Amino acid sequence: MSSIVQLNKKPQAKPITVAYGDGIGPEIMEATLKILAEARVPLNIETIEVGQKFYEKGVTTGIPEAAWESIRRTGILLKAPITTPQGGGYKSLNVTMRKALGLYANVRPCVSFHPYIKSMHANMNMVIIRENEEDLYAGIEYRQTQDAFQSIKLITRSGSERIMRYAFEYAVANGRKKVTCMSKDNIMKLTDGAFHDMFTMVAKEYPQIEHDHYIIDIGSARIASKPHLFDVIVTENLFGDIISDIAAEVSGSVGLAGSANIGAKFAMFEAIHGSAPDIAGRGIANPSGLLHGAIMMLVHLGLHEEATTIHNAWLKTIEDGIHTGDIFNDMSKQKVGTNEFAAAVIARLGEEPSLYRPAKYKPTKGSIEIHAVMADETEKRELVGADFFIHWRGENINELGTALQTLSTDALELKLLSCKGLKVWPNVTTEMDVTDRYRARYMPKKDGGVVTHLDIAQLLMHAAEKNIDFLKVETLFTFDGKAGFSGAAGA
Repeated sequence: MSSIVQLNKKPQAKPITVAYGDGIGPEIMEATLKILAEARVPLNIETIEVGQKFYEKGVTTGIPEAAWESIRRTGILLKAPITTPQGGGYKSLNVTMRKALGLYANVRPCVSFHPYIKSMHANMNMVIIRENEEDLYAGIEYRQTQDAFQSIKLITRSGSERIMRYAFEYAVANGRKKVTCMSKDNIMKLTDGAFHDMFTMVAKEYPQIEHDHYIIDIGSARIASKPHLFDVIVTENLFGDIISDIAAEVSGSVGLAGSANIGAKFAMFEAIHGSAPDIAGRGIANPSGLLHGAIMMLVHLGLHEEATTIHNAWLKTIEDGIHTGDIFNDMSKQKVGTNEFAAAVIARLGEEPSLYRPAKYKPTKGSIEIHAVMADETEKRELVGADFFIHWRGENINELGTALQTLSTDALELKLLSCKGLKVWPNVTTEMDVTDRYRARYMPKKDGGVVTHLDIAQLLMHAAEKNIDFLKVETLFTFDGKAGFSGAAGA
């Protein structure tokens, strides 16, 4: 059962759920809640237990039912870092919560606090908005052969449109001037191409906001070398995870950054760093990342004055040189532990920094509530073939091609074999080291020939009869005559 703890209960107090987490989590959560209490933030807090304790009890998600009940009741979770056990069978608590609660947008501000916290880029001030439900983090993976493993990259147009609208609405609500999309659509032309296309479409609806696009590799390099080029960045799940850590490190310390996970009905706030079990219990952890997550929570709840007061007290503490060991440098005046740092912030409540620009959170029109909506099916979708994925460990690829040709039906015939995306049959000589997973593409024997699911089922039946070790089948479609599948290199 969850317990109820109240901070300065008022009639208008906002209900939230708090998870103390693992490792350094309890220490930094206690420090953060002390600051919120001394700032007289009107919160009604329900405390839940999740994470390592429940993993050890066999709850593979680390989330017991009582925790779900509390989160669904309050709609808000402030969470300290969680330790996910290594090895198979354990699911990431964060990933599970993001999906189950529809937390589609991950928001990570990355700001430089130079010169008191060392950074190569004094003017860095960007926000990374990461799509939170799709991409490789959908977690759809298979081991198909002794040698080959597969992970499915899932991108939807509806999910991409939703994150784009969130990014532009965030920019408008927070006085930001530009939104940059990052993808890899020069290689992944369908998945990342759809993501980029949605960005281009949505950007047209916000003419007051500048927009541009970077391929993710050069974009990541520019975040490290020229972060002042960026204001708001919107990107896919995996890319967003990577570049947000790059940006946080470039800003001065990963330990300072907070994170918001936003959905249409629920929201979760946290630090971006992990549970750091190596320093747990020593009282030296920096609570700043979780505190910044809590400040983002207050803004989300409409508690703008309280968020402003706490943020400015934190800035004043940093300016005064009171630093935990992870950020201690030649500008520091006093090295403190977790509780001492929280006490220093509390002592400065009501003060503002002199060098840093004071924080000033203003009321907005309300939280950004956007749902993913699938567009009507207006394109003509036509079945035109199938890719069979085959397990084969022979040496003469021509033998495989000959065997797979015999599966052909009256409607479909083998057009090519590829391995790792490279055409290897027919009439190909390659020096590439192949693996034991091949793709066999079957297309109509005649141009414009009609293909049915029954034709593909016949191919499968023939493969089974001839003891072909097939791994999976992907049906091939065109959309208004445009291929909805990639070709093979060298074809």
